[in-house]
Amino acid sequence: MALWQGDSRRGKTGRRIRYSRGKRKSEIGREQHLTTIGKSKIKKVRTKGRNQKIRAMTADVVYVVDPKTGKTTKTEIISVVENQANIHYVRRNIMNKGAIVDTKIGKAKITSRPGQSGTVNAVLITK
Repeated sequence: MALWQGDSRRGKTGRRIRYSRGKRKSEIGREQHLTTIGKSKIKKVRTKGRNQKIRAMTADVVYVVDPKTGKTTKTEIISVVENQANIHYVRRNIMNKGAIVDTKIGKAKITSRPGQSGTVNAVLITK
């Protein structure tokens, strides 16, 4: 099913707004793809203005920054521990911005948007 990203036919008070035009093809959005843990696989998507988004379909590595030393380490993702966006994302191992993942060097909070940027970046959580 298409996702329409145009303006609502209702105002914020609930009044009906009568637009002088209908829906446009450019207002249709794509369905989201939720990044999961698995062998790294990316997909390039053409966007408006001939630009590109790189979607991470699955990912198995994360670039973790240690805030104490400022050093970045490439490490393997073990599992998703916590996700504020949706509690059901944890058991499905879905990664998005704000999710806490368990890695070989400890727990880390994802700071990038894997479905938009194609990479998984995170900050190490100190105890």
